[in-house]
Amino acid sequence: MWPFSDQSQALITAKRAQRSTAVSAAPKFSPTQHSPFLKASASQIVQHIERGRWTATQVVTAYIARAAVAHEATNCLTEILFEEALKQAKELDAEFASTKKLRGPLHGVPLSVKLTSLVWTRLWGTPISWGNLLQPMPMKVVALLRAAGAIPIAKTNVPQTLFACECSNHVFGQTVNPFNPAFTSGGSSGGEAVMLTMDGSALGIGSDIGASLRTPAAFCGIYSLKPTNLRVSYVGAGEPQPGLEGVKSVAGPMARSIDDLEIFCRLTFGVHTARAFAIAPTLYREVKLPKKLRFGYYTDYYLKSSPATRRAVLETVTALQNQGHQCIEIEVPTRPGDPFENYVAMSSADGYKTLLSGAGSDPLEPALRPVAFVPALPQADQAPVFFRQCITWAIEFILKDKQMASFMSVHGKKPVQELFAWTARRDKYHEEFYAEVWNKHNLDGIIAPVVATPQLPLGSFGTVFPVTSTTALYNFLDLPAGCVPVTRVDAHKDALTAEWTAARSHSIVYKALYQGKAPMYDPVAMQGMPVAVQVVGRRWEDEKVLAMMHVVDNALGNDRGFGPGSWDAKTEGQ
Repeated sequence: MWPFSDQSQALITAKRAQRSTAVSAAPKFSPTQHSPFLKASASQIVQHIERGRWTATQVVTAYIARAAVAHEATNCLTEILFEEALKQAKELDAEFASTKKLRGPLHGVPLSVKLTSLVWTRLWGTPISWGNLLQPMPMKVVALLRAAGAIPIAKTNVPQTLFACECSNHVFGQTVNPFNPAFTSGGSSGGEAVMLTMDGSALGIGSDIGASLRTPAAFCGIYSLKPTNLRVSYVGAGEPQPGLEGVKSVAGPMARSIDDLEIFCRLTFGVHTARAFAIAPTLYREVKLPKKLRFGYYTDYYLKSSPATRRAVLETVTALQNQGHQCIEIEVPTRPGDPFENYVAMSSADGYKTLLSGAGSDPLEPALRPVAFVPALPQADQAPVFFRQCITWAIEFILKDKQMASFMSVHGKKPVQELFAWTARRDKYHEEFYAEVWNKHNLDGIIAPVVATPQLPLGSFGTVFPVTSTTALYNFLDLPAGCVPVTRVDAHKDALTAEWTAARSHSIVYKALYQGKAPMYDPVAMQGMPVAVQVVGRRWEDEKVLAMMHVVDNALGNDRGFGPGSWDAKTEGQ
């Protein structure tokens, strides 16, 4: 089948057949038999096993049954570990029966893992040339969780190269949003978010270099934490761009509750099984919050937020104020060479050659349009200024989109001296952000949008890729940032008004989102889909971020329809 050779197509077919066979062998899901296990958090699962009410085998069987349902609905799985998981569960049961002791704090907890924990450096792009082989899982954080009793049941889907806010690749196909298959699950940890949303797993591992833990969590209505770099070991995981130091990819937890995020962090912060130099030697620290916290908040950054996203931020602020906390509206400092442009300037410095090498000879997915465009341009040694200036001039003066023109002017291959200058500019912005945001307002935390729009239609990311500017900001600053689901899209409350539709804007992205005959932001189509916020803290204060996420979650109330077992509650209510 074009554009693949017969051999490549045969490999794709074989991989998918192997997956299909393994999924079809899963036990059939029984609401009566399996649902009680799905309503339990990770810590509750362990408590039930310790008290002799449940066995690890019963728990794993229930989650495997639901994982198969989730995959059939969304195509979220890549490699199926059901058989191995049941074997491990039986071994844990035998061990517990003999010793009456738990293996650890995650004894019998089903775990799913984003498809980045691969052994060869080229595997993050899921090139077809791998062949039809299951890949080992050398990611050190997985070993830590397994030592604590967690049982991996599957690996989950990712986008080609891990550098997109959608979840599609040529080998395993496209993962869709469980609430509406016309929308994406987000990326790059999209398969992971789906598994947790549909209670196919009790705990998940993802990674994040720009949005990949928080955007899928927001789109699917779960919780996640992007830690400060080096708090969690990244040894054994694939990186989109090995050697990129301007912005680092980090591993982090995805879960159905903040308690479960916290268990992950207690087990992994500062803990290593190899390469001690590759992790900060700071174990999990207990934190005591002041009774009254001081939050900064904003609704717009780089792009104007949609009505639903704005409402989520403001409802969070109101809920916190009702609990006696202070909330101050702030502005993110803007400069020539905005943080998002700076991020792009650094990440594209080699013309994305390193990133695209991971895809091998495979054709690129549509979500990679902005990335694919760069290598097509004459590079610095061929047409150093003129060609790029022509494109930038056309965008700024013909299309009149100054924001996109500025973005294009920094996009692409650069000499080392220019890369150094952008990195120095990043460091200067760090200082300015601390001075003008954290210290000026004496803040404990920040409440921010996750993405300008609560959801993205399938295939749209390549057009509106700057929507990740709201999350990439905190990768750029290397600040810990969590995702908390707040509410759901309400077609009446969140309708577009003249404030959005009649605004005079030359922004290509703004028009695609909010204007024209078919804007991407469509609250009717998005009705009932999750909307979330980010909770952000100072660098190295990851534990405080988790504690503030608890404060936000409690302030919003426990009747929002998120958490373990909420998928069953949703379907029962339909």
